Order: sequence, then C-alpha cells, then structure tokens
Amino acid sequence: MPDKPIARDTVHASWCEIFPERIAQNLQLALDILPEGARFLAVLKADAYGHGIDRVVPIISELGIKHVGITSNSEARAVRAAGFTGTIMRIRTATRCEIEGAVPDQVQEQISTLSAAQTAHELARNGTKLPGLHLTLNAGGMSRDGLELATSEGQKTCLEILDLIGPRIVGICSHFPSNIPEELASSNAQFQKDVDWVFAHSALRRADVKVHAGSSLSLVSGQEVTTDLFRCGAILYGILKPDLGFQPTMELKSRVTNLATYPKGSTIGYDRATRLQNDRRLANVSIGYANGIRRDFFSQSAVLIRGRMVPILGKISMNTLTADVTDLPEVAVGDEVVVFGRQGAACIDSEIMECQANTIMADVFADWGQRNHRVYVK
Repeated sequence: MPDKPIARDTVHASWCEIFPERIAQNLQLALDILPEGARFLAVLKADAYGHGIDRVVPIISELGIKHVGITSNSEARAVRAAGFTGTIMRIRTATRCEIEGAVPDQVQEQISTLSAAQTAHELARNGTKLPGLHLTLNAGGMSRDGLELATSEGQKTCLEILDLIGPRIVGICSHFPSNIPEELASSNAQFQKDVDWVFAHSALRRADVKVHAGSSLSLVSGQEVTTDLFRCGAILYGILKPDLGFQPTMELKSRVTNLATYPKGSTIGYDRATRLQNDRRLANVSIGYANGIRRDFFSQSAVLIRGRMVPILGKISMNTLTADVTDLPEVAVGDEVVVFGRQGAACIDSEIMECQANTIMADVFADWGQRNHRVYVK
C-alpha cells in the first residue's frame, strides 16, 4: 500500500483572532452596571456575532447568565449543543415551520400576529409542550414585527391574541429604534403605556410577566429604562464604550503574498479606480470582499503592516487587496497584515474601522467571524 500523505497544518489566507477572556471581562463589566432587579440576556445571533456560539456559551454560563437570545433554529440547536440549559428566546417573530422546528430546543417565541398566536394555540392543543410566549409590541418603534396598539385594528388583534394564548404569555417586549436620551425616554414611556393597556385588558399579572425592551445601547445610555431584561449583544463583544473599559473581542488579520514596484501612470485594480501619480511599491494582501472587506473599502482606508498604517489602493478584489508600502522597504512576503486590531504601537480601532467601512462594528464582526478562519487567543 502507498504511504499516507504527511499531514500538514492548513495555512489560512486570512483569520480572525478572538479573545475569550475579553468576552468574559466585558460581560462582567456589563453585569456591574446592570440596574438592580434587572436580568441580562446574552444575544448570540449570527453565531455570537461571528465569535462562535460553542465558545461563548461556556463563558456566559460560568458567569451565571440564564437567558440567551437567538434568531434562527440552527442557533438554538447550537446553544443547546454547547450545554446551555437556561431560557432561549427568539428575538424576532418566526414562521410556523420555525416555531414547530424549535420545539425540541424549547425556544420561547415572540408573538405579534393573530396567525402566529393561532399556530401556538394549535400546537398546544395538540399536546406540544410549548415554553412561554412573548407578546411583541411596536410602541411607535421599529415597525418591523411588533403589534401597534395606536390603532383600533391593532388593539382588536391584541385582544384576540390574548384570548387565544393569554395564559401562555410570560413576557411583553419591544425594541427601541433610537437610544438618543430624549428619544429613548419617549419610547420607554410609550412602551410602558402600551404595556399598561395590555394588563388592563387581560388577566395577565405584572408579577408573572417579564416586561423588556432594553439593549446594550440602552444599558449604557445613562437614561433610565423600565425593563426586566437587558437583551445585549454588542456590549459583550466590546463594540461599545471603550471609555468604560469594554474591549473589542475580535481582530482581523491576513498576510502579504506579493511585492512589486509599478511605474507612474499604472492603474490599480478593477475599473482603474486608482492611478499612480509616481512609482510605488505595492503589496498584495490575501483578503478581499469574500472575507467581508467590502469592494469599495479603499481610498480613505488602510491596514497595518510592520506597525505602520499603509493605504489601500484600488477596489477590493474577491480575495485580495492592494496596499502601498513604498515607505516601508523592509516589508517582506509573509508579513502579517492587521485589518482591524493592534500591531505594535499602532491600532485600527472601532472608530477608525466604522469610518472606513461606513457601517457599525456589529455588521463587520458578524461578517468577518463567519467568513474567516477563527483562532482563539488566550
């Protein structure tokens, strides 16, 4: 028989370095500022914002977190597979198939339509063991999957929902669209008014129902929010408030794969988006839009090589980008490139990245973590 090939470690073109200890530290900081009587729900959607549900669940469990938020059935399954035995809540409304498919993992569902309430009622009547349900209100907010009580039609639907599933409701929730203090205060007041209407028109008792609308942003807003649960994701991953000690929990890296000097007048990348004004030494870096670096991520964007900020030139390709290293003659093929994070004394932090990527860190973390190899760093 022929000899088996020698096993070799896979060399990854780009990778995310993830810091579990920072996740734990961020969570502890968040728990320290949690208002008395409120609970913390850890949001683990998008595979824990790209960090890996299987790695984050042990961290939150060790710190006593009993509530987790997900959006998909596969996320719920991953949470249970990681050993979580507490409450799983879906933090959006779901289709009938999703509701039925999530029963084995005992997922608490959000209900805001009569059809969803009918689904839950039918399942229960047929002997399906359903966990608690959460009545979702819009309260003049996101207008995506909450029931709006400002209309007579909305109030009528709410009464029909309560008639069908009232005894199974364990929560009343909403999602605030803005965390500017004055708008947050207004949204909170409207939500509480709508909650009072529900209690006044049902047999539900406040002591038996969790009323919740808080998020990471509302937790650190400085504005008082009436909520039994703060549903937090961003704060876990260090996306908010570095001034309070929260640290980013992910860094994105790649390597230089080619170096060459190109003459004045050369054009860089697709559509000739950049034209050289003089001779430049350029580095090819093995990361691109397939790895979550948007195609228009250039012109005002940069990466770190050898501890220095160097500009990205030309449009991003599927798996490569081009950086100008003319002023760094020591750069060599194989050098590490930092797209986000620290290298030596230099750092591309959240503020810089959000400007470069023209989006929020939650967006890029979820994208990067699911598109690149993950390395967990102690």
